Amino acid sequence: MSAQQTRSPKPRRRKAFGALCAGVVATATVLGVCTPATAAPATNPPAADQTTALAGANDWSCKPTAAHPRPVVLVHGTWADMTTTWSTLSPQLAERGYCVFALNYGTFDGVLNGNLLDLAGGADIASSARQLADFVNRVLRSTGAKQVDLVGHSQGGVVARQYLRFNGGTDHFDPRRNRVHTLVTLGATNHGSTFGLFSLLNDVAHKVGLPLSGAVSAAAGPAYIEQLVGSPFLAALNAGGDTERGVDYTVIATRDDKISTPPERTFLAAGPGATVHNVWVQDGCPGDTADHGQLTTDARSLYLVQSALDPAYGRTHPAPCG
Repeated sequence: MSAQQTRSPKPRRRKAFGALCAGVVATATVLGVCTPATAAPATNPPAADQTTALAGANDWSCKPTAAHPRPVVLVHGTWADMTTTWSTLSPQLAERGYCVFALNYGTFDGVLNGNLLDLAGGADIASSARQLADFVNRVLRSTGAKQVDLVGHSQGGVVARQYLRFNGGTDHFDPRRNRVHTLVTLGATNHGSTFGLFSLLNDVAHKVGLPLSGAVSAAAGPAYIEQLVGSPFLAALNAGGDTERGVDYTVIATRDDKISTPPERTFLAAGPGATVHNVWVQDGCPGDTADHGQLTTDARSLYLVQSALDPAYGRTHPAPCG
């Protein structure tokens, strides 16, 4: 074989790498990534951002009332943030008298951990769950409440479940001491997602020796890869059952979800001592076309959230449709 023949595959390899980079950008675009800030080196895991303005949230002087005794903590998803995710729900809950809190988690945590683009919700999920644990502890101290309720969108639901199981959100010996009473998830990747196009791109990438999953992890953090169907992370999280004793779960899904796919993989099975309500936004409203991102703004979806947080709300307010 000639030297020219030996070198000939290189342009094809460069083209393949360029295609993979384009795939990373396309994948990020599908999930609604905003232009990131320039990443700065970090030697310790960053604390959750508690300062970004979000209407209705993070009033640290707020004290729970008898009508709403538990603060509500809102947990965004992958490559998102609290402001873009919760700008509808947060003021709604605050207007109804809830103490509402939200955080930005999972940003840049050093070059060895990926997420060079410094995208919120990009860090490994175990690290993000520890940030959530610290945040919830601060909420409990500030408000004097014994428990909180959590609402998680997409990865936020998985971060919340990781916190419940491994980071002190529940007491495995005495559920009466749980820090969390209710978890509501919206399009959560509880049992993994194929993420549509990504699975195909990744299969092609492996065939040419350039795994797209590695490129995504380096650029935007490992959380995305950890949410793929069959990931070791999800196998560990779901081992032994989906739920924790003493927690009420409401799992909300949309049949038009193109991100958490197939959408029925979000649903949970109730284990001992837990209650689970799996619901489609299309139940009773087949014309609802909310997609993955719209679960945080769709009127029927947010009605289901408020009804899960306060069952009296569902009994006294009509369910919107259309």
